[in-house]
Amino acid sequence: MTTEKPIVLYGSPMSLYTARVRSYFIKRGIAYSEQPPHASKYFHEKILPKAGGRRSMPTIEFPDGTVIRDGVAILDYFEALNDHEYAPRSPKQKIVSLLLDVIGAEGLLRPAMHYRWNYYDSEHFEFNRLHFEALFKGHDNAADLANERIDLLFQNALPGFGVVPETHGLIERMHRSLLEKLNQHFSLFPYLLGYKPSIGDFGLIAPFGHLGRDPKPLSLMLEHALRVFRWVERMHRPEADMGEFVCESEAFLEGDEIPETLVEILRHFAIDFVPETEAACKAINEWLAENESLAPGSEAQRAVGLPGSFVIQGIELRTVAQPFRFYLLERVIGAYEALGEIEQQEVLQMLKLCNMEKLLKYRISRPIGRKDNLEVWL
Repeated sequence: MTTEKPIVLYGSPMSLYTARVRSYFIKRGIAYSEQPPHASKYFHEKILPKAGGRRSMPTIEFPDGTVIRDGVAILDYFEALNDHEYAPRSPKQKIVSLLLDVIGAEGLLRPAMHYRWNYYDSEHFEFNRLHFEALFKGHDNAADLANERIDLLFQNALPGFGVVPETHGLIERMHRSLLEKLNQHFSLFPYLLGYKPSIGDFGLIAPFGHLGRDPKPLSLMLEHALRVFRWVERMHRPEADMGEFVCESEAFLEGDEIPETLVEILRHFAIDFVPETEAACKAINEWLAENESLAPGSEAQRAVGLPGSFVIQGIELRTVAQPFRFYLLERVIGAYEALGEIEQQEVLQMLKLCNMEKLLKYRISRPIGRKDNLEVWL
């Protein structure tokens, strides 16, 4: 593959998962041109068949026509070319970086969806309509297509992620608490693990494609968490952008340090991410037991089985069970199991401090791999 010409990034400024790849490309200095995937006849005829037939963002096309679908696979490809520059080598930082990557992909969907769709005043409506119509540019009925897409997301995405009237207060309290903890951390460090971005930073920036741009959560960040706002800015600049900090080099923290401020962030994530993962694991394993005849290579859909049920602060939530969470979590478990015994003990002790140790036990009964740009059951 060659990267002499710009890579085409099929995505959207408002897309959660596009934010992950866009930030990575900016930091790596990879030339790219961003285009909406829905509007182009070329995308549907040439790109979509190579992307496994799944129309999702982000998808990239190289100048030679090679296509990679999904942000995780895209970063995997470029990290392999670059000696995994953004992956910490030391055991605790390695595990934390991978864990934050999973949480960024799966753990902040509730506030991301809530603040986008439940603050639907005129400002929000125009913001969403502007971006969704851009996805269908070139279509005579772009406005109608945009409205259909918005209605579909509003009706399906919110309840699927546990965003219902009974949970709105919980979601907002937890998000404000997260902003507070992130703000404290980014007052001491420019990135999650010190003075250079990690895979965990690229994972966590994804939900800020909503939470760092949409009018309501952006206003909350500007009012209550300016240091988080600076991190979002920093993650979209090619340079390290660490003017507020005194540091001698762009590097991860020495001595495999996990600062207390980051431990507090992980403890916060554990409040809902751990029980939701447990509930999803149970739901998916029950579904797999009922579908033992599923042929190897069958596509692993984004959601299977019945919704998982769990309780947070006395409030019951029901959310879709997503196999992709366990595809990512298996990377954390695999990295942990590859460590030596002493290193495993150190990591386990750290995870216990963060109330995250249970995640090492949550495995679905059938592994997931990738084939022809799709996640499939092995």
